[in-house]
Amino acid sequence: MTTITENPIENSKANRLTVTKSGGKMVADYWENIFTARERGQQVVWYNGSAVNPIFQAAGLEWAHGEAFSARLAAQHLEVPAQKAGAEYGYIGELCSYARTHLGCAVLTERSRQADEAGVAAEGQNGIVGMTDQQELASRLPAPDFFVNAYAGCSTGQQWDEISYRVFGKRVPIFNVSLPFLWGNSKDAGYLTGSEWDDASGYVAEQLQELITFIEGQTGRPFDWDALGQNMAYIKRASELRREAMALCQAAPTPATYWDWIANIAHINFLPAGQELVDYFTAVRDEIQWRLDNGVGGVESERYRLYFDGMMNWNKLGWLAKKFAAYDVSVVAGRYTHNAFWQEPHLIDPENPLLGMAQHYLLCPTNHGVKTLKHLMLRDIDDYGIDGMVFHSSRTCRAFTNPQRLLGNAAQKERGIPSMFFEGDVADASFYKDEILQSRLEAMLESIDIRRSRAQIA
Repeated sequence: MTTITENPIENSKANRLTVTKSGGKMVADYWENIFTARERGQQVVWYNGSAVNPIFQAAGLEWAHGEAFSARLAAQHLEVPAQKAGAEYGYIGELCSYARTHLGCAVLTERSRQADEAGVAAEGQNGIVGMTDQQELASRLPAPDFFVNAYAGCSTGQQWDEISYRVFGKRVPIFNVSLPFLWGNSKDAGYLTGSEWDDASGYVAEQLQELITFIEGQTGRPFDWDALGQNMAYIKRASELRREAMALCQAAPTPATYWDWIANIAHINFLPAGQELVDYFTAVRDEIQWRLDNGVGGVESERYRLYFDGMMNWNKLGWLAKKFAAYDVSVVAGRYTHNAFWQEPHLIDPENPLLGMAQHYLLCPTNHGVKTLKHLMLRDIDDYGIDGMVFHSSRTCRAFTNPQRLLGNAAQKERGIPSMFFEGDVADASFYKDEILQSRLEAMLESIDIRRSRAQIA
């Protein structure tokens, strides 16, 4: 087993994709566009959960995704002002840190709006939620004109916009898309098959039609169906390219890692649909193909291939990429990246887009019973040649962590591969303990080495 003798941050073996630098600019430009929406006279919708943004784009709206903004703040280590604002308002530390961060932003946004109306400085401007320097980012979201909630598999997510609605004094309209949980327990149930799947797909598609009627009422203009079809054509092609690139990473050594796919979530999840999106994922696919052709790996000297199950610890993205690489570990794939985000492009029909959209919203990784989760995990283990499982048990995301022990047991029983668990969180750095991750990772890698030695003897 590899032993770390140097600082993994200063002496990194991680070889991240270079294309993500241009991708980072796309994300930054998107948020700057949101921050200036009011100056341009645009209506703004806040939403959480599923990627209903192609509908907003077709309606000529600007859209702000709650989890995405919380993740961005955490990745930039700027989440504390919003979280402290949420704590002052009364949200407890065990609440989903995505929600807690975003609700703190809502508090700051509403304070700023009230202060603007009163013509005075916002309360707390010079206190712990002070808005000098870069921490001002937490209060830059424009207040919403209305909310849309389309959250699958998470009870907190389904209440999140209702709570935000109350922060804004119950004066902002709200529309909820109900996404039923896919239990997968009936005899004909399977991944993308069975009566449960068909019934749920139709049920959600009908609600998307109602959502569009609601949006027409908010904007005062007819919905542009042609624009929606075009948006979904771009998303379908971008998703096809993304899946092609992911499949290339089944090679050993892998040319790109889970951390690269994490860095590309924003683009497929909420950036505007268009040729720029297709061009970006073409560049991602092409760089991975070049690496494959030239023997360039995502980790300098790959010895172990691991699967990551859990929401991303956004505060530690760069740190974790370097930490695992220091042990010659390629984290190759994961539930969060590989089983979400328009991951089944064959379902998308640009000529009749609502059904395929509804089906993707049902495919959230927290919206399946264990039978389906196990099927998807074992499929990925086989496709990507996985040696071990890493479970990030997010302290404030019960929806993702609830089935993890069952999945770990299944990986051991059905594929003979070991698991490790470490605690952290999606947007609250205080829950992460590096020494725990390190000791458990070393123990699992040692068990992989023992298993390999026994296999050679046999």
